[in-house]
Amino acid sequence: MRATAAVLVATAVALAGCTSGTPAGPVVSSAPAAAGTSTTPESGSSPDASSLPSPTPSPVSTTTTVATGLSVPWGLALLGDGSALVTERDTARVLLVRPGARPRVLGRVPGVVPGGEGGLLGIALSPHFASDHQLFVYATTAGDNRVLRMSLRDNVLRADRVILSGIPKAGKHNGGRLAFGPDGDLYVTTGDAGFRQNAQDRGSLGGKILRVTADGAPAPGNPFPGSPVWTLGHRNVQGIAWDVHGRMYASEFGQDTWDELNLIRPGANYGWPLVEGIGHRAGFVDPLVQWPTDDASPSGLAIGADGAAYLAALRGECLWRVPLDGGTSAGQPRRLLYRSYGRLRTVVSAPDGRLWLVTGNTFRGSPRPGDDRIVILPTDWFREALP
Repeated sequence: MRATAAVLVATAVALAGCTSGTPAGPVVSSAPAAAGTSTTPESGSSPDASSLPSPTPSPVSTTTTVATGLSVPWGLALLGDGSALVTERDTARVLLVRPGARPRVLGRVPGVVPGGEGGLLGIALSPHFASDHQLFVYATTAGDNRVLRMSLRDNVLRADRVILSGIPKAGKHNGGRLAFGPDGDLYVTTGDAGFRQNAQDRGSLGGKILRVTADGAPAPGNPFPGSPVWTLGHRNVQGIAWDVHGRMYASEFGQDTWDELNLIRPGANYGWPLVEGIGHRAGFVDPLVQWPTDDASPSGLAIGADGAAYLAALRGECLWRVPLDGGTSAGQPRRLLYRSYGRLRTVVSAPDGRLWLVTGNTFRGSPRPGDDRIVILPTDWFREALP
């Protein structure tokens, strides 16, 4: 059972996670989670949503813009020298982005067929990148979504082979985030591709979080023998991250009512399409936090140096900060950078404690001069932003 946390919106409708009406404000779960976790009562009263401050545009002071003029950037992977590899969804280009220099095109990923939300999406470096020079990308092709292994030597990008194919594709809900976990295995997030039944079908790779080896085989110890499925019941996961204790979190797009931040447990079912948001239904895991979709649409997720979760919000046009309490509960979400950069696609936590942000205004947004861009938040920015 999940530990009880403060409920930010204390209405029966919100706690029921209903799928009609217009919810107000984020809600921290007080619902049971996966079996095997304990429940601890939370003392004190729960503030009503009306007591939360109205969002106003956030000031931007000490941030650094490292790239501008990008075309629908999507994924970002940090290199050890302070630079980053960035994917562009529709051009299928992989860029080298370095502070103080113009972005450099390293190459294009072959076979990418962009359309709607699909194209060249996530990117992840091998845990042994310094020696094997391997990287992995998530790409939409003519027939499916797939994961390709590539190599990067002397700034030359070369395709190696497809390690995972057959992920359902569509004009929407393609998932697309890649990340290596603390266990050294590759985690792949997928969407239901607009077919809700995919999420509950263990035979489908859609609507899942997958865990595979660097060769694409189901990773040893997966909850369903012979299957790459790690968790199921997802609508469209586009953010995954781990805290210092190895606990995994994921951000997920809802449909009409609730977006989610989830604590991920192997083999667990997160409810879609039977449950959206907090449902209190046996057999399904409720989110740690849920947001009205107008406030979030969380595409990227990172765990910061302070141990909090940071969610890059598209429709919400902000960076949400969520305090985490030992992986079993969450504190009150805080809205940061509201409308400072518009839609935010990706957030990545660097080893030095800075956060890299990728904007998403050139698709379904209102581009400003210089969009899309990559911005770095220095460590002292958090002391400014948080009281």
